[in-house]
Amino acid sequence: MSFDAKKVKDEIVEWIRDFFEKNGPGCNAVVGISGGKDSSVVAALCKEALGADRVIGVLMPRGEQVDIDMSRLLVNHLGIKNYEINIAKACDGVLSAMEEAGVTAKEQTNINLPARIRMATVYAVSQSNNGRVANTCNLSEDWVGYATRYGDGAGDFSPLSRLTVTEVKAIGRELGLPDVLVDKVPIDGLTDKTDEDNLGFSYATLDKYIREGICEDEEIKENIDRRHAANLFKLELMPAFLYEPK
Repeated sequence: MSFDAKKVKDEIVEWIRDFFEKNGPGCNAVVGISGGKDSSVVAALCKEALGADRVIGVLMPRGEQVDIDMSRLLVNHLGIKNYEINIAKACDGVLSAMEEAGVTAKEQTNINLPARIRMATVYAVSQSNNGRVANTCNLSEDWVGYATRYGDGAGDFSPLSRLTVTEVKAIGRELGLPDVLVDKVPIDGLTDKTDEDNLGFSYATLDKYIREGICEDEEIKENIDRRHAANLFKLELMPAFLYEPK
């Protein structure tokens, strides 16, 4: 299956322009910058669609971030306004208050809390700068639930959520982004493990399964299907009781 990166890139750029014309003429695109391919591609798409003066990057290390230089490289490469806001005190404050209240944080709590605080931070910056928040998730990660609900899974518009990792990388190259950003190996930010280590399969394998329905390893296929089924709720609207007055 061929993928025309230039054609799709141009279509996304027009889609972003149309979104802002309908949902915030004159507003700024606000993007949480991780230094990875997704936030890099989204920021670059927004720059092409709106101009550098209407894109704001938000860098949010938690204490010392070993790869923060990648985030700085991206905003400097694009020439966009940016803020660096350290979320360490916010995360530590919530966890400390929980402990004082008698709530023991589970491992998953420690994993998801920073993502949710980052999104709250991005929205705070956005509200203070006449902005609309860009979601930076891609289809591959969403497919297996590799996003935090109300964390990196939130946003006002989502340019990449129907594109696989392979396709996002192709668009990144079409945009002329530095290879070091496009090819940066995604890590969980908590250990030295990569996303693919945690998932148990490569994104290339996942992308082929999503687009072609082909996965030669039955164990990996079952793993992907299990993750997809367990995380479908993240992609749906919140269930709501339907009250119908009689």
